[in-house]
Amino acid sequence: MIENRFAKLLGEKRLDRRDVVKMTGLDNHIILKIYKNQYTRIDLETLNKICMALECDTNDIFKFIPD
Repeated sequence: MIENRFAKLLGEKRLDRRDVVKMTGLDNHIILKIYKNQYTRIDLETLNKICMALECDTNDIFKFIPD
């Protein structure tokens, strides 16, 4: 199982979704879907922009938890 930690990461950095939209230039709907864990897939370019903006690694956003 993959745990989405995006909302928690934003809380730790004291940011909200609008901040991420401004920092990345990504569409609000994309950020909202990731935030609410309602995505089916994430483009690597999108993930790269988020990681660059938040100065984090993909492991900070998603965590693999063995079943």
